[in-house]
Amino acid sequence: MEEQKIKPFDIVERTFQFALNIVRLCKECERRNSSARTLTRQLLRSGTSVGANIEEAQAGQSRADFISKYAIALKEARESRYWLRLLIESGDSPGESGSVLVQEAEELKRIIASIIVKAKQNAPPK
Repeated sequence: MEEQKIKPFDIVERTFQFALNIVRLCKECERRNSSARTLTRQLLRSGTSVGANIEEAQAGQSRADFISKYAIALKEARESRYWLRLLIESGDSPGESGSVLVQEAEELKRIIASIIVKAKQNAPPK
């Protein structure tokens, strides 16, 4: 898996790169055994969903829709971190690429949560 030296500032691009790295890791893991294949299917769903929801939020129909999509992305980032940790602890993640992605999932969680908080603070009063 190719590691990026400089992380993109743009959250859309950063979550796309995260998804791409998840796909690459899953391809490597799937060759191992049936438990790795099962775990990688879960990881593939959640890891690629983070960026998909961020992308969708960019065209949100309202601030509430934007916040909702980001909230889903946050949940998916948390789930991705879980599956990554499970792959690593079970010995099914090759090399250190899984650990790098756990750290990236953690950073994405913090960034996404911050965006949600800011969007809520800037929301018009009800």
